[in-house]
Amino acid sequence: MEVKFGKRLKELRLENGLSQDTLAKKLNVAFNTISDWENGKHEPDFKMLMTLARFFDVSSDYLLGLED
Repeated sequence: MEVKFGKRLKELRLENGLSQDTLAKKLNVAFNTISDWENGKHEPDFKMLMTLARFFDVSSDYLLGLED
C-alpha cells in the first residue's frame, strides 16, 4: 500500500471529527495503530480494511487510493 492510504485515513478521520484515540476505541485497536497506519509504518489487514471502508462509508479502493 502506498502512503495514500494513510493520507486518506487521516482525511476521513478528521472530516468525521474523530481523534486518533476515539477512532482507535471505536475500532477496538490501540491508539498507536491508527498513528502507524496514518504515517505508513504499518498497514491494516484485509478484514480491518473492510471494517474501515464500512465505518467511513467508502470503498476499499478509495481507501487504497485506487479511485477518487
